[in-house]
Amino acid sequence: MLRDTPPLGVILFARNIDRPAQLRLLTAAIRDALGEDAPILVDQEGGRVARLRPPDWPQSPPAADFEGRPAAAAFANAALIGLECRAMGMDVVCAPLLDLRLPEAHGIIGNRAFSPDPAEVIRLGRETIHGLQATGCVPVIKHIPGHGRALADSHLELPRVADSREALAQDCLPFAALAASGAWAMTAHILYEALDPVLPATLSAKVISHVIRGAIGFDGFLVSDDLSMKALRGQPAALAQASVAAGCDAVLHCTGVIEETAALLAACPVLHDAAIARLAAARAAMQAQRRELDPAALLAMRDQGMVAV
Repeated sequence: MLRDTPPLGVILFARNIDRPAQLRLLTAAIRDALGEDAPILVDQEGGRVARLRPPDWPQSPPAADFEGRPAAAAFANAALIGLECRAMGMDVVCAPLLDLRLPEAHGIIGNRAFSPDPAEVIRLGRETIHGLQATGCVPVIKHIPGHGRALADSHLELPRVADSREALAQDCLPFAALAASGAWAMTAHILYEALDPVLPATLSAKVISHVIRGAIGFDGFLVSDDLSMKALRGQPAALAQASVAAGCDAVLHCTGVIEETAALLAACPVLHDAAIARLAAARAAMQAQRRELDPAALLAMRDQGMVAV
C-alpha cells in the first residue's frame, strides 16, 4: 500500500512499537518505501500521552508539571523526548499542546496542557518547541485554535463550544505568539458556534481561513487531527477530501485498518505547492535550531528545574 499509493508519511502508535530494535527496523522500512524525507510522526507529549514507555524508554513528566518552573527545564524535557524519538527514526513529535488548561473543561486535556494562563503557555510552549527542534525533530502544536474550552472528548463525540469570540481570542493567544516558530499545527475537531455554527474547525474553511490563517496568523504546515475520531461523521476518504478542501495541508487517519487507509489514499489529493513550501519551511526552522546536546546535562537541567524550592 505504501509503495502503490504513497502517503506523505506515517504516524506510529503503541500497537506498532515493541522493542527498540524492532522500532528502528520498522522506521527504516517505512523510509525504504516512502523515501528518506518521509516524516514519521508520534504522539510523545510525556505524561499519559506517550507511545514510547518504560521499561525501554524513560517516562517524562506531563506538561502541567512545568508550570511555574524554569524555562530551561521545559527545554531540557523536550530535548530528551526528541533525542529518544530521533534515535528510533521518528522525526515529527506531536507536541506541545498550546491549549489552555481550564478547570471547567473535559479532562481529555487536563495535565497535558501547561497552564490556564496564556502567557505561561507561551513561555513553556516556546521552550518545548525549541527543545524538540534542537534534536532534529519537527514539533506539532495542537489543537489549533484551542481545545481548552471543550466539555466533551472529541475521540468520542463532537464538542460544541458556545463561548464568545472574545473568550475564544484568549485561546488563540499562544498559537498566535508561536505561529512563526516553524512547528506544524494540528486542528481541533471542535465546533465553535461563534466562528462556524455548522462545521468543526477541521472541516471549516471559515475557521481555517479567517481564524487559523487569518487572526492567528499561522502560515505553517497544517494537519488534521485523526479523521477516525467520533467527533467527525462520514467515510474517511470523503472526510480527507473535505478537510483538504477546507484548508488543511494533510490529514491523519489512524485506525490502522489497511482497507480504510488504502481507500483514503486512493482518493486523497496530492500535496499542493503551498503545502510543499510549508514543509520545507518547517524543516529549515528545525535545522536553524538544531545542535549537539548532552543527554546527561539535559537530564540534570530538567530535574534541577523540577525540584521544589
